[in-house]
Amino acid sequence: MQYRRLGNSGVKISEIGLGSWLTYGSTVEDNNAVDIIHKAYNSGINFFDTANVYNRGEAEKVVGKALQDFQRDSYVLATKVYFPMGDGPNDRGLSRKHIIEQCNASLKRLNVDYIDLYQCHRFDPETPVEETLMALDDLVKQGKILYYGVSEWSAAQITDAVHIAKERNLNQMVSNQPIYNMIKRYIEKDVLPVSEQNGIGQVVFSPLAQGVLTGKYKPGQQFPKDSRAANEDISKFISGFLSEPILEQVARLEKLAHNELNIKLSQLALAWILRQPGVSSAIVGASRPSQLEENILSTEVELTTDILNEIEDILTELE
Repeated sequence: MQYRRLGNSGVKISEIGLGSWLTYGSTVEDNNAVDIIHKAYNSGINFFDTANVYNRGEAEKVVGKALQDFQRDSYVLATKVYFPMGDGPNDRGLSRKHIIEQCNASLKRLNVDYIDLYQCHRFDPETPVEETLMALDDLVKQGKILYYGVSEWSAAQITDAVHIAKERNLNQMVSNQPIYNMIKRYIEKDVLPVSEQNGIGQVVFSPLAQGVLTGKYKPGQQFPKDSRAANEDISKFISGFLSEPILEQVARLEKLAHNELNIKLSQLALAWILRQPGVSSAIVGASRPSQLEENILSTEVELTTDILNEIEDILTELE
């Protein structure tokens, strides 16, 4: 496993991180989830990402329980705040009240004294950015969180937050967690450049496009019965990746991975993401330990200029 700095901070995280969206505390049995987290840790993964809203706190409980077996300073634990955690008017968003209360609740569910990376799960247009940043700064000063970041913020929103933090002499954000994969590339236009200018690292989610970039979904064929696409509860998250034109291009990428590099499509997709120096980690999900083994091998894949050009030719046709 290779490690990269989280933005301009001093902390280093594994190039492959393990997430828990749509899996732990939900579709994956708790005991299996613990086994997968242990497999990840023993394979060199030190970055574990979750969120309070994932199955209303259940994912945090599973992740926290699994990590209790390891020395606290040996891993980097990330969670998030923003989405509704109740029915009340203040049970959501990025107000000081919600941030402080949810940080304390996450600490209890995770059963830890501090959170390494606390992330604003989305931008909150109803709360002044100053209020959000000052609350996060207070949590840093209290030692409840070590660093903070955001998720799916635009380049303009990131720039604004950086300037406000500088003006008020507050701790700066160190990360952004956007969707980024061969199909969804919007961050390349301005989010990546703005982040790199301000020392903000990307910890990207859905690097395999909800499993589409593993090659399991074939053009013109029915979806596998045990797949996310066939699961009515979570299929809405993958539907945008399942058009016939996309699946046809994915098939071409899989052929390239197999014929020219003798690797799996998933490994090609992850190596392609990690080619970006602004990416600190690619967060994968896993329902089986074998999936982790395949994903981790992607860190050893080197993509030549010729291969990158071939990939770009295929991806350009997706636009």
